[in-house]
Amino acid sequence: MRTARFTLDPAFKVGQVNPRVFGSFVEHLGRCVYTGIFEPDHPTADADGIRQDVLALVRELGVTTIRYPGGNFVSGYKWEDSVGPQAERPRRLDLAWRSTETNRFGLSEYIAFLRKVGPQAEPMMALNLGTRGVAEALELQEYANHPAGTALADLRAAHGDKEPFGIKLWCLGNEMDGPWQTGHKTATEYGRLAAETARAMRQIDPNVELVACGSSSQSMPTFAEWEAIVLAETYELVDHISLHAYYQPENGDIDSFLASAVDMESFIENVVATADHIGAKLKSKKKINLSFDEWNVWYISDWHAIENSDARDWAEAPRLLEDNYSVTDAVVFGSLLIALLRHADRVTVACLAQLVNVIAPIMTEPGGPAWRQTTFFPFAQAARYGRGEVLDVRVDSPTYPTEKYGETDLLHATAVRAEDGSVTVFAVNRSRTEALPLEVALGALNLTSVVEHSALADADPDARNTLAEPERVAPHPVEGTVLTDGTLTAVLEPLSWNVIRLA
Repeated sequence: MRTARFTLDPAFKVGQVNPRVFGSFVEHLGRCVYTGIFEPDHPTADADGIRQDVLALVRELGVTTIRYPGGNFVSGYKWEDSVGPQAERPRRLDLAWRSTETNRFGLSEYIAFLRKVGPQAEPMMALNLGTRGVAEALELQEYANHPAGTALADLRAAHGDKEPFGIKLWCLGNEMDGPWQTGHKTATEYGRLAAETARAMRQIDPNVELVACGSSSQSMPTFAEWEAIVLAETYELVDHISLHAYYQPENGDIDSFLASAVDMESFIENVVATADHIGAKLKSKKKINLSFDEWNVWYISDWHAIENSDARDWAEAPRLLEDNYSVTDAVVFGSLLIALLRHADRVTVACLAQLVNVIAPIMTEPGGPAWRQTTFFPFAQAARYGRGEVLDVRVDSPTYPTEKYGETDLLHATAVRAEDGSVTVFAVNRSRTEALPLEVALGALNLTSVVEHSALADADPDARNTLAEPERVAPHPVEGTVLTDGTLTAVLEPLSWNVIRLA
């Protein structure tokens, strides 16, 4: 096969990686919270009911910002149900996932969980703008963030949390463009409500960071028009506009599935263009950044097959959306990470949806073990080594035909330069059958050695980690990758996610 090539030069860079790009998402959906993060009767549970085996994996994963409590769940959420003594909290019907919510895990438990994860774990709180509005958003902001001396701040202290939660980043609703959303609105209706909420929240704290709802996918019939109308109302009041995208093979078309990041990059670039167009119309010097606060591989057709079945009839923490990911899924997942990093100049928040059990990198069994899915590894490696400046990567690659995206590069890659001058190349070979030779000209980067080349690949592209075989798939070292006279030479295995670290 023809060699794929690109050149790295420190003078040509995209932007600095915001640590928030390695965020995740915890929703009251299925077993993400209950028997995922929170299981008081589990052998590893601490005094707060947090599973320590899960906590260790969350730390290893390297997540930063964690969005909560939804998702579709938030559009019927009453935040006051989730505070105070657990035994006194009301049970509620959750319309989004046709489940019963006990509220045993709530706002205080979420903040306590973040603090256990570590100082890098930042709250990202979603507000209910589906069935509620400005007043409830202000009440939650006061309860969570005001130090003391008001009814709601003092109520928080009475509940055992004297110190404010310090929530800086807030989502103004969730997927309000979607007809499936409780309280779904038109772009004009939502834009006005989001603007009113943002304006009021800034009266309490001018420095809050706010995310306006963008489109739930690029395929929505209102895409781009939605962003334009919403930003026309909110441009000077918000900091980010959201994007959500999920990918799965359609009709067995694996080649197009492997090229899913083509759609993700197009989505990002089209939202940037729309936002900048509104900024130009408003003659604003401000730039709106992007919060890609839901993304993943999700076999959503499997969900639609049971969406309206009796199997979901108001159960507590039912098994929903527990996709088991293959090597193929992990390679696509890695490519989506590459897409996010390639747009680090504007994508400043991103949340892998979700964290545990629900389309997640971490799986658990009630009372039993926790383990890593195949998608765990690309995320953990990117979160660890993808810190610094993203260098501009423009590949010269052999291509392959896809039904959805036409001729597509076999190589998808980016590179991140750390503060110490070391560089990490993240690369995917989309070919299912052939290894891909790679040459990277390193120019003025003054790199002299290959620290490590690891790959996630397998002779069986359907190999996956399961309860029975939790360590079936893991990255392995790759031999033969060399750096000579300023040129990196490597061979990327078929259908592989690769991390090449240079110093």
